[in-house]
Amino acid sequence: MNIQETLEKFASFPVASFDTIAPGTSLVLAPHPDDESLGCGGFMATAVAQGRPPIVVIVSDGSASHPGSRVWPPDRLARQRQEESIHAASLLGLSSDRLIFMGLQDTKVPTEGTAFNSTVDDLCSLLSHHRCENLLVPWRYDPHCDHEAVWFMGLALKALNPELRVLAYPVWGLTLPPEMDIPEDVPTGWHLNVQPCLRQKRQAIKAHRSQRGLVVKDDPDGFVLPDHLLEKMLQPYEIFIDHEQ
Repeated sequence: MNIQETLEKFASFPVASFDTIAPGTSLVLAPHPDDESLGCGGFMATAVAQGRPPIVVIVSDGSASHPGSRVWPPDRLARQRQEESIHAASLLGLSSDRLIFMGLQDTKVPTEGTAFNSTVDDLCSLLSHHRCENLLVPWRYDPHCDHEAVWFMGLALKALNPELRVLAYPVWGLTLPPEMDIPEDVPTGWHLNVQPCLRQKRQAIKAHRSQRGLVVKDDPDGFVLPDHLLEKMLQPYEIFIDHEQ
């Protein structure tokens, strides 16, 4: 399939209730501080409103978004991005004790080896401790190495927990060239109506100020969330792909 065909399939997903999509408690894996707000902000706010606040794990420290800045070296930027995610989560109704920062190096999230296995073990313990029935991971075709690494973690966790429901959420994959071919079977999944909490989601995304070009002033080539991505992320529904296929 190409991306255009895949996006058309996504658009045809049925709208389903929150209970249908994610019964029980969920653990959300976000590769970077902001992916949770972009891809799952409506899900998070809905879960809180339903009395089932998720556990949200930010895997990397987000310190590589502005490599040319001298005023904002990686350690300072990592602290800023963590503060932004805490604020964003609060706008979605999620308390800070449900937000976990693993602090892995941005762009260096492992896909194999000892560090990968150790991270998977830590996540497995979180799933067990919080009795999570659902795991949300980035879509396998999001074009970033850290997104791919976190998707691999989802596969490993599913292998260790066969009863776990794994759902994938697209972020950057929605911006791939429409003619690009991907080795994807026909996807299945659901739309979650997030219209009631879309204002909260918008405010949560705005809370990631460093990623909107509002904080770091000495790196003109640094990362800024593009308008074409924000347009796709601020739709009245969120996409969740069934990982069971």
